[in-house]
Amino acid sequence: MTTIDYEFLYAFTKEILELEKTIRWVGITNKFGTLLNFEHKQGVQMLLTEEENEDYAANTISRQKTRVKFQPKIGNLLYAFGRYQKVNRATVPINESYYLLLTLDVEQKDFNTIIMEKIIPLIEKHKPKFDKYAMGES
Repeated sequence: MTTIDYEFLYAFTKEILELEKTIRWVGITNKFGTLLNFEHKQGVQMLLTEEENEDYAANTISRQKTRVKFQPKIGNLLYAFGRYQKVNRATVPINESYYLLLTLDVEQKDFNTIIMEKIIPLIEKHKPKFDKYAMGES
């Protein structure tokens, strides 16, 4: 069984954080909703505790599993986005086993461009490594 490389996850989340100044927090979760790694921008006041972020990850993956049943009719999810009063949140599937979670400043309005033109291309660049880890799961 292949285990995930936590140094790779750390470097990947740091790389995502550096893509855009309005990205506040980045997390990687597995298909079971376990938060494997997360990082936040220096100086950003976190809105949720570490425990609340873990709960958020688990709930996000639970919602993702309900979306999958509609994929044959509506296509694969590119990303899910939620705009809240204090923060914007997005879930971006990496593959069937891993998901990128992130928050952006509430003032950020151009989230689609950031996700589609910066984040998804970076995920695609690193996808073979995530796929390798996914193949080793039981």
